[in-house]
Amino acid sequence: KPGEDEKFYPSQVMVIADAILKSELSGKVDEKWVGEWSEYSEDFESLSIDIADKIKEECKQKLEVERYKLMVQVTFGQMKNQGVRITSRCLWDTTTDNYATASYKNEHIWASAVVFGLYTE
Repeated sequence: KPGEDEKFYPSQVMVIADAILKSELSGKVDEKWVGEWSEYSEDFESLSIDIADKIKEECKQKLEVERYKLMVQVTFGQMKNQGVRITSRCLWDTTTDNYATASYKNEHIWASAVVFGLYTE
């Protein structure tokens, strides 16, 4: 089992993910991207991969979670007066494994990041 200073704490991960979402998306996604959503699908794909990689690396650097396998899922959508739910289902050890979420939205898009931390022995 991990020590107290080696655990995956969702509150710490959420701060990191939230800061990266804001820094990477504020002012970068404009009306043009959203208006022609299908034309920019590859840009959104590479942007989501870049953001997921940055969140994972920052968590590894700032938190002492060497024994944890980190998985990051980033999802984008248009703001079109619709509702959306992002769900997941996992089989894990509730004493060691956990997850954190962060979200970002502006007048054009919404983004969600989910970070899963799975302890490996």
